[in-house]
Amino acid sequence: MTSVRFLFQLAASAILASGPLAAEEFGLTEVTEAWLMGPHSDYHSPSFTHWNEDGEVPPACAACHSETGMLDWLGADDTAPLTVEHPGTINTVIGCASCHVSEAEALDAVPFPSGVTIGGLGGSATCTMCHQGRTSTDTVLSATDGMDLDTVSEDLGFINVHYGVAAAVMHGAEVRGGFQYPDLTYAGRFTHVASAGTCVACHEPHSTEVETEGCIACHQGVNDITAIRTRHADFDGDGSTSGGIITEIEGLHAMLGEAIVTYGREIAGTPIGYSSDSFPYFFNDSNGDGTIGPEEAAFPNRYASWTPRLLMAAYNYQVVAKDGGAWVHNPAYAIQLLHDSIVSLAERVDVDLAGVTRP
Repeated sequence: MTSVRFLFQLAASAILASGPLAAEEFGLTEVTEAWLMGPHSDYHSPSFTHWNEDGEVPPACAACHSETGMLDWLGADDTAPLTVEHPGTINTVIGCASCHVSEAEALDAVPFPSGVTIGGLGGSATCTMCHQGRTSTDTVLSATDGMDLDTVSEDLGFINVHYGVAAAVMHGAEVRGGFQYPDLTYAGRFTHVASAGTCVACHEPHSTEVETEGCIACHQGVNDITAIRTRHADFDGDGSTSGGIITEIEGLHAMLGEAIVTYGREIAGTPIGYSSDSFPYFFNDSNGDGTIGPEEAAFPNRYASWTPRLLMAAYNYQVVAKDGGAWVHNPAYAIQLLHDSIVSLAERVDVDLAGVTRP
């Protein structure tokens, strides 16, 4: 069984074999310490331990949840690239070899779940392959094709975009990671500025920590990056534009959550609630108190009274929930997804849309 520690030792040995100067220039000690502080080295994370009892990581999950699976996807194990032929090895996190084999360093284009391939990614390519989600607009449209928007169907279940979907949000309409309502236009890739246009320009690549100094240097007048906003409309209609753009997204997200609850009760006929840490996230609100308690957040109590309209809105609620940096990655796209979901639900339930605007 290949372990990530063994792979790390191989990478370190290759550097050291080039001589002390190479190791010093590479900053091996500093890089190692940064990596150990980050999420990609966390042997205890569910991202890397979920399959331990099974003894292997399924091929569908292995590319992003085991180093051997990632090397398989890259074609670094002499198999075809962009596919995983074998289960991944448990207890292997994302280590040096994942991003520093020649196949990873040459990677420049990555396919998304929508079928769209984005090129010119450079150093963001390996980040993009795992932070793109697993579904898209196309997935939702396929599941709801031909159905009445407001009729409950036992054939529907919640469609989960997955987690850490920064790349899907950043590329916006280009890859259709959120549910994009037909006949509406959506923001494409948020390019930001040249000095902050890639994953590794803003995130330290080994610890993944955000390098905030550059943000504050450019957005002068703020001491906290969450206070940054370059769009000054009152998108959530609360009458305030004094906070950062994150406050507009949070306001719309909360509004959408309330509309989902109202729709579930009044149209789908079954109270619904959301639990951010429990799969599959939407559950029957069995006591009707508006929240999902620990006893309700259990898989057998998963919400099953889905209509296409409710599913579309819940999908977008989850997209924004699972990218905590949407306000940086692509604020216009996040606001559009939330706005359009709220407006859709407002066609059937009472939602106060006064002052709500769309970028």
